[in-house]
Amino acid sequence: MEPAATIITLLGGEAKVSEITGRGLTAPYKWQYPVEKGGTGGLIPQRLHTKLLDYARAKGIALAAADFLPVQNTAPAPASMPEPVS
Repeated sequence: MEPAATIITLLGGEAKVSEITGRGLTAPYKWQYPVEKGGTGGLIPQRLHTKLLDYARAKGIALAAADFLPVQNTAPAPASMPEPVS
């Protein structure tokens, strides 16, 4: 789930992100699970953003704070259908 999956891949995978954040190996996986399955719905806990951003900056990896924001559906809303004339 996004944006966690993209960030984790960008930084080198679940094991690397676990190392960077000091969290258990299962944590980065849970960030990619839907809330209904015990995950965070693609969100990385905010308290860890700085650690990940600092690591990315040190390694020359293009990662910005905005990349942690939830992915929004930017598709236009469907046009409403006119009421049928009787």
